[in-house]
Amino acid sequence: MPKAELTSGRLLEAMRYSALGGGKRLRALLAYASAEAVGASAALADRAAAAVEMIHAYSLIHDDMPCMDNDAMRRGKPTNHVKFGDATAMLAGDALQPLAFRVLLDASTVDGANANAALAACRLLADASGAFGMAGGQAIDLANVGKPMTQAALEEMHALKTGAMFKAAVVLPALMIDCDVDRCEALERFAANIGLAFQVVDDVLDATADSETLGKTAGKDAASDKPTFVSLMGIDAANAYARALTRTAIAAIDSNDPKSQRLIEVAFAMAERKS
Repeated sequence: MPKAELTSGRLLEAMRYSALGGGKRLRALLAYASAEAVGASAALADRAAAAVEMIHAYSLIHDDMPCMDNDAMRRGKPTNHVKFGDATAMLAGDALQPLAFRVLLDASTVDGANANAALAACRLLADASGAFGMAGGQAIDLANVGKPMTQAALEEMHALKTGAMFKAAVVLPALMIDCDVDRCEALERFAANIGLAFQVVDDVLDATADSETLGKTAGKDAASDKPTFVSLMGIDAANAYARALTRTAIAAIDSNDPKSQRLIEVAFAMAERKS
């Protein structure tokens, strides 16, 4: 992240405020665990982790704004637009997004990644964050407030809104070292299931935890009349579904491979989290 003392200091301060100011860093953890599983270097793991966290931070800034979810608290502190104003918050999100791609592209010159691999990584991140990924899922979410959704429709929405970025976090390290197709496909299956499990747990926590524990406004989904896995199947069934998805995720990778153990640990940590 650029230092806030540079010319556009307030913008850079706002970028750092959201990108560096707390959070679970689950996507970054998955990137590091995946890099360990496939044998990617620490330098490439850093780039994959930083890129997905920058995209995630930008999405949170924009999601919290009055035109979207209109939330005043994120990660236990005022949201970016409350702290810096709407215009600076919008620009901070806008600036974090291209910086993520710059980080991946520079891997081909700084950290020795194959140039084609760096381009493939950028393509994956673009797909995961755009209209056929996170942004598209968010649009579906906004369009369905107050409307009933089937489980299949809810899962499809979250595969885009949440799952696509989990897939990017897990697959980016493999792409950056030209990993074989079978290994990439196994990692994609792992990520798809763990991403959905994350969302199911998120819905349960929104309904059961308090704002101090979550670091954001609790009960926001119900107050906004959003369809969730809890509203669809209830808390107990949702918890059971999250555990089943986690088991399916772990079954997609070689659980006997010592290098895969970190991925398994992160998967269980995500399923058992309390915030």
